[in-house]
Amino acid sequence: MTIDVRLRLVEDKDLPIFFEQQRDPDAVRMAAFTHKDPADRRAFNAHWAKIRGDPRITIRTVLAGGRVVGNVAAFVDDVFGKQEVTYWIGKEFWGQGIATRALSRFLTEVTKRPIYGRAAKDNVASIRVMEKCGFRVTGEDRGFANARGKEIEEVILELKGPEEGAP
Repeated sequence: MTIDVRLRLVEDKDLPIFFEQQRDPDAVRMAAFTHKDPADRRAFNAHWAKIRGDPRITIRTVLAGGRVVGNVAAFVDDVFGKQEVTYWIGKEFWGQGIATRALSRFLTEVTKRPIYGRAAKDNVASIRVMEKCGFRVTGEDRGFANARGKEIEEVILELKGPEEGAP
């Protein structure tokens, strides 16, 4: 049986769930590029107030079977100046295809292309989610990963639009 995956606007009641999900040590290590201290509730609240108040950011809560399981967003990266996607699915929901279905649905709402994604090079699952949604690896970079306390390799993925020769 396939779990029904839906997206909706983020509600205040979602934030405590997101906070707990983003404190899971395994999930934090896998994501790698996280906030300095995932347990800092004040920093978390400030971050979410900022992104929810920014009209340039599109962010949605991911629901699976009616439960809040994570979030997905598009933003323009401050350093690279390009639109990127990011998502977080609670660890207990990994391996069920939820991230792929959520990102796929999100990309029907956020239609500007090209759009990019980034993942730690060893985060094979996240790379695969983006590839299933049509992204292709276009490069590599290195960046400081707060969750690992060191610089690590990451991959850059791109989803082109039809006018750019997307498959």
